[in-house]
Amino acid sequence: MLLNLDESTIMGILNVTPDSFFDGGNYLSEENIIQKVNSMEYHGAKIIDVGGYSSRPNATPISEEEELKRIVPIIKLVKTNFPDLLISVDTFRSKVAEKSIEAGANIINDISGGNMDSNMFRCIADLKVPYVLMHMQGTPQTMQENPTYQNVVEEVNQFFTEKLNQLTQLGVKDIILDPGFGFGKTLKHNYELLNNLDKFKTFNLPILVGFSRKSMINKVIDTTPEEALNGTTVLNTIALMKGANILRVHDVKEANETIKLVNQLNLK
Repeated sequence: MLLNLDESTIMGILNVTPDSFFDGGNYLSEENIIQKVNSMEYHGAKIIDVGGYSSRPNATPISEEEELKRIVPIIKLVKTNFPDLLISVDTFRSKVAEKSIEAGANIINDISGGNMDSNMFRCIADLKVPYVLMHMQGTPQTMQENPTYQNVVEEVNQFFTEKLNQLTQLGVKDIILDPGFGFGKTLKHNYELLNNLDKFKTFNLPILVGFSRKSMINKVIDTTPEEALNGTTVLNTIALMKGANILRVHDVKEANETIKLVNQLNLK
């Protein structure tokens, strides 16, 4: 693994999409991107997660070519200006993963856990790069229509078990687990997963969580994404106390402060 994940780590979000739910369209110029990444690095991010395909519910699909056109220049820009940062690419397409690693990215973050591209696992094995295995029910277009589980914690656990078996048989070694908060889950499902997050520690793999400004916060405290920083911090705190290793966030400074405070409890 490229990082020491015994320490809590921050993955800063860099959406280069015009339609992401919170910061869509904000980082489409080189100047804005450099300014944003510089701020995230200064405040403690070790990983920058570049996304060119909006995965918000009912997002408009884009072609593979359009996704590559959006992200490859950004990977090169970030790599050139911030050589100490690791670059993660948020994609479910194996070709995009391959071209991204060629361009200088280090990690692939797949919201579909290999379910939307049957070649993804083989691609990761060939590339020999760390892989974020996330659980999602359905696709970004359908995931929130009527997500249903008999037991969401057990079913996500079973998903991880099956996918990890496939990945390890292919020789993939560096795997990070993401329960996929907000991806094919109701409000109740999301909080059941958070309440039982420590159960996923049995896999003995790093756990990534991404709550940042999501509707699972806004629906409870009646806020908008723009007002949801405090709620995000509360959930990040709970996740860290339940064993999360990586916080995927829009707000790096506040996430870093959260980590420092939780670390004082010496829970690990």
